[in-house]
Order: sequence, then C-alpha cells, then structure tokens
Amino acid sequence: MGLFNFFTQEIAIDLGTANTLIIWNDKVVVDEPSIVAKDIQTGKVVAIGKKAQQMHGKTHRLIETVRPLKDGVIADFQSAEQMIRGMIKMINPGRSLFSPSLRMVICIPSGITEVEKRAVRDSAEHAGAKEVYLIHEPMAAAIGIGIDVEEPMGNMIIDIGGGTSEIAVIALGGIVCDKSIRIAGDDFTNDIEEYMRRQHNMLVGERTAEQIKIEVGAAIPELDNPPEDFAVRGRDLVTGIPKEIVVTYSEVAYALDKTIAKIEEAILSALELTPPELSADIYKTGIYLAGGGSMLRGLDKRISQKTKLPVWIAEDPLRAVARGTSIALKNISKYQFLIRD
Repeated sequence: MGLFNFFTQEIAIDLGTANTLIIWNDKVVVDEPSIVAKDIQTGKVVAIGKKAQQMHGKTHRLIETVRPLKDGVIADFQSAEQMIRGMIKMINPGRSLFSPSLRMVICIPSGITEVEKRAVRDSAEHAGAKEVYLIHEPMAAAIGIGIDVEEPMGNMIIDIGGGTSEIAVIALGGIVCDKSIRIAGDDFTNDIEEYMRRQHNMLVGERTAEQIKIEVGAAIPELDNPPEDFAVRGRDLVTGIPKEIVVTYSEVAYALDKTIAKIEEAILSALELTPPELSADIYKTGIYLAGGGSMLRGLDKRISQKTKLPVWIAEDPLRAVARGTSIALKNISKYQFLIRD
C-alpha cells in the first residue's frame, strides 16, 4: 500500500461556479476564480483564474472570457476540462507532478442530475485523473466545519456558493433530506447590477457589482458595525458618460432582500421535511453556514430571526467545502458515501 501511495497523487477539488480550490498535501495550493479566457480564432486558452478574471468585461473581439460552470454544474464541457487541466498545472509548475496515477475527489451540488455528474467525471478524466470520487457539497462542508457526520445526530448545513445554495440535514454519514436551489452569490451580484440600473440610472459590470457585494453587501438594513459607504464608478445611462456615486450597505440590503427571502423559504421547506427526531437535534445544535455567500453581513442574524434557531458561521467559510473534500480524500475507505461508479 505504501508503494501504491507513493505512485498515486491525490488531490481534492472544490469545483465552484465562482471559485475553484485545489488541496494537495493538506494545503490549499490553488484558489482561483472559475473563469477561462480564450482566443476566439484558435480556441486556445489565453489565461485561467485570476488573470482571466482581470480580463472579464474588458476583452476585445478576439478574446472571450468563459465561466465554464453555471449554477454549480458544468455548462461548457471543453472549457471546464481546460480549466481543470490548467489549475492542476499551477500546483507545481515546471515539472510534471502527476505522471503516475492521479486520484481526485471532487465535490458536486446535492441536486445534480446523473448527466451533470457524468460531465464532472468526464472532465476530470480528460484532465488526467485515473480515479474520480464525487462528494456532495453539504457533506463536504459538514466535514470541513468539523462535524462528526457518522454520529446518530442531526446537523443542518447551509452552503451558499456562487451558483447554488445547498441546504441539507445530515446524520449517520448520509444526507437525510436536502434542498438544492439555484439561487446564490451570483444572484446577489445580478440584483446589485439591476438595482444600480433601476435606482441610479447607472450601468455597472459584473466585477464592479461583485466588488459592491464584498465591500458593502448586507442582508439586513441595520447592522451593529456597518461598513463605510462605497464609491462606485460606472456609466450614466442617460448621458453615456462615466460617473461616480456613493452606495450604502442598507441600499444593498434592500436590493438583495427578495433573493435572500427565497433562500429563507428553501431553509423552511427543508426544516419541514426533517424527521422529528432530527428536528429535536437541530433545535439543540442550530444551523451551520458555509460558502462565500454566508459572509454576507447580517445573514446569520436574518436566518436566525426567521427560523428562531441559533445560526453559526463556519470559520473560513470559503474553504470549508474544500477542507472537507480533502479530509474525505484522506479517509476514502472510511467514508462510504463517496460516489464511485
């Protein structure tokens, strides 16, 4: 077994709509936006990750930027494969690290179809993986937070990513009931773009809207320690001239209200589906939040008010899923719920 391990390289991938993380040897070695820039004429990849993101919304007609994942699943098969391959190369540039055999554990949304699952597996195999295991995101998040998923104890996890929000109740190493909705961080960004257009007659790009979300994003209009107002630059829809306006966090909370309400609805419907014994456990343990979306200011407070339950945010929520995927990779024989065809 020792010799086999010597020849087998193992990597854990959190393949996200917004960001892709790769963990190798217990370290996050790649943390890049899930985006690829291509030359339109040749189809060759010009840049991947951060470099491609800097080009997003600023390209000329010979270069296009592609986000291969949409709503947590692969929308552009070829670009996804090129992105995975390129990100694996980033791990150890200069020498071919993965010539022996490569084992991957990749996390997927819990509401994924068989066809979408196949696409993830095929992309990984084309990128050079010999063995591919899949793990559901809420399960990976639970392991990453440090919950003992094998216990006969109910835990509710909400993983709000870029493309999907995964809500799951976990007990005895399995997902008892889950709700996967395609409403998440990307929808928050779209709401902000839409709000700027409607309220301020100003056109902003996706990257600027994302920046607003990070700097002054909030889920409730009154925060205890509010962020400073944020100056936004964009194009005036009336005159067509660039202009700057200042945006407050309560404006953003207003813009995001409807989308957050949909996530709350999904949480309540998942709680309704929960068996009574597990409901009793959740009353005691509360709800755990993970994923980039959980970093939205005041979201934990808002969900807590809605459900009357304590809500905890994972430490380093962006990496909880990747960490859990990495732990599952190290204990493949222990975790029976890893999907392997």
